[in-house]
Amino acid sequence: MKKLAKLTQILTLNQMLVLCFILAFIGCAAAQQDKKAATKGAVNGHYQGTAKNRAEETIQVTFELAEKEGTMSGMIRSDHGDFTITGGSHKGEDVTLEFDAGGPTGTITLKLAEDKLSGAWSAGDDGGPVEVKRVSSQDQPKEKS
Repeated sequence: MKKLAKLTQILTLNQMLVLCFILAFIGCAAAQQDKKAATKGAVNGHYQGTAKNRAEETIQVTFELAEKEGTMSGMIRSDHGDFTITGGSHKGEDVTLEFDAGGPTGTITLKLAEDKLSGAWSAGDDGGPVEVKRVSSQDQPKEKS
């Protein structure tokens, strides 16, 4: 009888260990899913594309975006110069960038869809559509020295 009780205890202990391993595995898998979901919606990184102004001129643009706790910072580089991102926000698929336009504050309102940002920009009495796509650092053109 004592052997049967001891065997039952051992089986119960083994079952508890197996259950703990299963729960730990499920927890790790859930954490990875949450991490992937957070990364998917993040806008950090480099984007390249075009913007148009009121004169319908196509302007090559690059966004270097950094997001910390929903607040945006970084640089906008374009055929018309470089502009510091001075503020902005990211909530869901909505991204707003504010930039120093050398006079009036410029604003870009964008929608995030997968690896693309599209919307409109304005600064003073100028503005127009803008569309950029995320690029890896390998895809970026080399700066001339």
